[in-house]
Amino acid sequence: MVTKPETPPGTRVYAIGDIHGRLDLLTDVREQIARDIHEHPAERALVVYLGDYVDRGPSSRGVVDLLIEQPLEGAQTICLKGNHEEFLLRFHESGDLGESWLMNGGGPTLASYGINEALDQFHALWHLDEMRVAFRAALPQSHLAFFRSLALHHTEGDYAFVHAGFRPGVAIDRQSADDQMWIRDEFLFSDMDFGAFVVHGHTQNPTVVVRENRIGIDTMAYRSGCLTCLVLEGTDRRFLST
Repeated sequence: MVTKPETPPGTRVYAIGDIHGRLDLLTDVREQIARDIHEHPAERALVVYLGDYVDRGPSSRGVVDLLIEQPLEGAQTICLKGNHEEFLLRFHESGDLGESWLMNGGGPTLASYGINEALDQFHALWHLDEMRVAFRAALPQSHLAFFRSLALHHTEGDYAFVHAGFRPGVAIDRQSADDQMWIRDEFLFSDMDFGAFVVHGHTQNPTVVVRENRIGIDTMAYRSGCLTCLVLEGTDRRFLST
């Protein structure tokens, strides 16, 4: 296991945890990143979003609009896929997982696209087919293309970025999509070398979790008001947060 993982020479990475519809917090942390790049120019700046842009918070549509329409100036962008984007796509494309999606925060997302019946999830469960028809009509094609384009993981130097984690004993390029979006205990309680130092979201904690083989940066932004950004450059690590 690499004891001091490094980014590629000249590269600074900003990894942003689970946003969950908090456009206000995303705007704040992006302003901090923009200032950081301006005050401390990097040869190459890369912003990696770890997924879960939608659900729970009030402004899922606004978050996606911002990511599509206003990439941060002076930085490359990588957007990864979280399990909540999988919920959305499965519901949109086949009607699958509709009940589970609503029970896990999908109602505020549907409401952000103008489907206000979803505010009452228990009433909405009786009208999933109608809501799916309305959602398919309301979802902009640019948003659908965005959700379909999301990567499952990204590597930079000694780091690997993923939404949920990796299954121990499986090479990164052989990991299943489900594990990368959904895995918990098998990953979280493993001290194995995953072939790279892992930066992930998905599992909520009040503060950043740092282990010998991973860093978890889902700090419950939708509820806590704290959206975390991990900044990596060479062997250095620091944090920005709202």
